[in-house]
Amino acid sequence: MDKFLINGGKALNGEVHISGAKNAAVAILPAALLVNGKCVIENVPDISDVDSIIKMMVSLGADIKKTDCNTVVIDATSLNEWRAEPELALKMRASYYLMGALIGRFHKASVPPPGGCNFGTRPIDQHLKSFECLGCTIKCDDTFVNIDASLLSGGNVYFDVVSVGATINAILASVLAPGKTVLENCAKEPHVVDLANFLNSAGAKIVGAGTDVIKIHGVEKLNGVTYSIIPDQIEAGTYMAAAIATRGNVLIKNIIPKHLDCITSKFIEMGVSVEEYDEEIRVIADKPLKSIRIKTLPYPGFPTDLQPQMVALLSTINGKSTVTEGVWESRFQYIEELEKTGVRVSVDGNVATIEGGVPLKPASLRATDLRAGASMIIAALASEGTSEIYELRHIDRGYEHILDKLRGLGADIQRRDD
Repeated sequence: MDKFLINGGKALNGEVHISGAKNAAVAILPAALLVNGKCVIENVPDISDVDSIIKMMVSLGADIKKTDCNTVVIDATSLNEWRAEPELALKMRASYYLMGALIGRFHKASVPPPGGCNFGTRPIDQHLKSFECLGCTIKCDDTFVNIDASLLSGGNVYFDVVSVGATINAILASVLAPGKTVLENCAKEPHVVDLANFLNSAGAKIVGAGTDVIKIHGVEKLNGVTYSIIPDQIEAGTYMAAAIATRGNVLIKNIIPKHLDCITSKFIEMGVSVEEYDEEIRVIADKPLKSIRIKTLPYPGFPTDLQPQMVALLSTINGKSTVTEGVWESRFQYIEELEKTGVRVSVDGNVATIEGGVPLKPASLRATDLRAGASMIIAALASEGTSEIYELRHIDRGYEHILDKLRGLGADIQRRDD
């Protein structure tokens, strides 16, 4: 079993280049199954979730090549299968995007329920509701969600809750459906907009992405295209949090500052110096920092995927901070593991109260999910002494070359086979 050895207590300084957005990549790659022709997708993050979705697409008959670690060429002309491989699907939650893509391509799909991080109930009822509004019939058994879309057509969908995954799946299912589709109460996240931009560049007619209402006029076909994925908002926020937790000075490169507004505003509230440029942000933590309150919300609110990293950071700041989880239930399951570093956190329902300012101590930690793993890395970097972090498969799912990037900032970190 691989582990990270982190000798903490060193301030992070220097520059870090942010990779393509994981959450955009795992939606845009399946979307290429709808395209009649070759797609060249650039700025694809080199992470295990991307490898998993590519393996699933290849198992369906797609011809996929990586010309380098960040460029994927997809030709789905020979796609001949609408049943996804159960073993592959269980490795990642975003496998459910194959439902929308296969509905649009074949007017039928059989896809297992999704896997991925386990931090509470995350139903796909809003996904299935959107498919039914588009004329689909759904039957579920012990292994597959079976969808008959022989009567697929445009329709009206109102999401009962804001859901990124359901918004994306409805877009994928309707972009080739005859007629007009109207999606209401949609997610506004940057990766929803990125997916729409990719499909529009291939010939789709999607308007309103990034707002509450998205309108889609179905087209007969999509054509091959070259497209570059947006930078990863969550990766950028993670390195910013790590720099601040170690009281460092780091330039975050290859970002879209607007996507980070909800994050940088909280860092400024703490007392961090933030310098914003066209495609870069510098964070400098050279003054005493203040405790704050955070509540996670759908975009443009503070992202839930940065909640664990912020708990680790706030534990290094004197005073009482509170973090309210407003998106997922049970996302504080990692706290018990993080407490091994000496963080003082009490959880009451969806609110975590952090008593910060106590020196953190090195510990042997187990990454319980992707973002929890990042929080444990931050805590280890802020601790004096050597920490061990296990279950790196979770971290590998979403952070490209994290070892090299942290070393480039001066971190003392190694990866070893235990």
